[in-house]
Amino acid sequence: MGSLFDLPEEQPVTPAQPAAADQPLAARMRPRTLEQFVGQTHLLGNSSALRTAIQSGEPHSMILYGPPGTGKTTLARMLAEYADAAFEELSAVEAGRAQVREVMERARERRRSGRHTIFFLDEIHRFNKAQQDALLPAVEEGLVVLVGATTENPYFEVNSALISRAQVYELQELTAEDIAGLLRRALEEVGSSVSDEVIEFISSRSAGDARSSLNALELALDTATRTGQPVTLADAEDAMQRKALRYDKAGDQHYDYISAFIKSVRGSDPDAALYYLAAMVEGGEDPRYLARRIIVLASEDVGNADPQALVVAVAASQAVEHVGLPECTYALSQATIYLAMAPKSNVAGTAFGAARREIQDHGAKIPPSPLRTAAYAAAKKLGRGVGYDYPHDHPGHINDQEHLPEGREHLRFFDPGDAEPELAERLKRIRDARGRD
Repeated sequence: MGSLFDLPEEQPVTPAQPAAADQPLAARMRPRTLEQFVGQTHLLGNSSALRTAIQSGEPHSMILYGPPGTGKTTLARMLAEYADAAFEELSAVEAGRAQVREVMERARERRRSGRHTIFFLDEIHRFNKAQQDALLPAVEEGLVVLVGATTENPYFEVNSALISRAQVYELQELTAEDIAGLLRRALEEVGSSVSDEVIEFISSRSAGDARSSLNALELALDTATRTGQPVTLADAEDAMQRKALRYDKAGDQHYDYISAFIKSVRGSDPDAALYYLAAMVEGGEDPRYLARRIIVLASEDVGNADPQALVVAVAASQAVEHVGLPECTYALSQATIYLAMAPKSNVAGTAFGAARREIQDHGAKIPPSPLRTAAYAAAKKLGRGVGYDYPHDHPGHINDQEHLPEGREHLRFFDPGDAEPELAERLKRIRDARGRD
């Protein structure tokens, strides 16, 4: 594999220079110090490994894993600038063996003069196994400090040998508040202003991507400059190619939309349910919250009229955890349609409610002695478990033993009625066999 890097000498590459005024706004706003960096506080806290590596000027090889626009390239550039090292950047989408060999040869030349090289390889997961393995010697001998960036889980997409020689850092998508602060700083940089409504729209609809939010702001400002008018919400919508949605996930709209969603599913209206589901997803609602509400619906409003509904709902919730947005919307939609179309029953809730009210009003009575545990020493001397009639010893696996406490034999909570006709018929057969009304 050593032959991978055997090429004629090249001229050293210097670190990236500060962004010029005619560069895109996203490039101009790229932070050059940790104090300017937005987000990733879980990685850049005081005395953290990544912050220390940057500030000390002694970087180590790493894999930066996270959504687009969260600062992976910026952190790589900071490593080079704080360490006064050369910065080499390639994209694994376009780069081949020749380009990598050239980077390594330049790194060798710099090392002879005592200068280090940061090699930033974007979309590292696009390199195949052989290409990734070819990087190992350079990383092991310290020829370069490799900084790989990926939006895919590196533990699945990057060779284990390479991961073992690098630290993996997971970056999180920026919050709407992070993006809003960045947009305000950008406006100060360019000497412009927009309404809070525009900032809120762009920041809430950028999916935590700083780069796309700055690009949208710049496009909206350019549009306003051409028209000679202030930036409007319509300009922001056009720049984002998305309509503004009046949805406050921390306020009234949150409760109104989830209420409408629940009532639409309960009302067996899949079209309305999907409408409100889409509105909440587009408004930035946490899909895990939606999955939890779907699970509740499965038992509260479908119940044993279709026991499979709970299975579908729980599976959808697991899918949300496994794949996240945007793909998890398929599972949410599937579960919503299933629940909306399923037969409805609220018997599980009403039966438990009736039992709870009985306990609250009259307290919990001691179970009959035959039903109490005989699992500890001397329990039988106290009469525990004595006289228990094992149901499986009887035809149909049903006995006529009383299970309710003494004085409470008359209580009946479960009434499936016409909501659960099969269970209603089975319950009648059981009660008849047990001699209960």
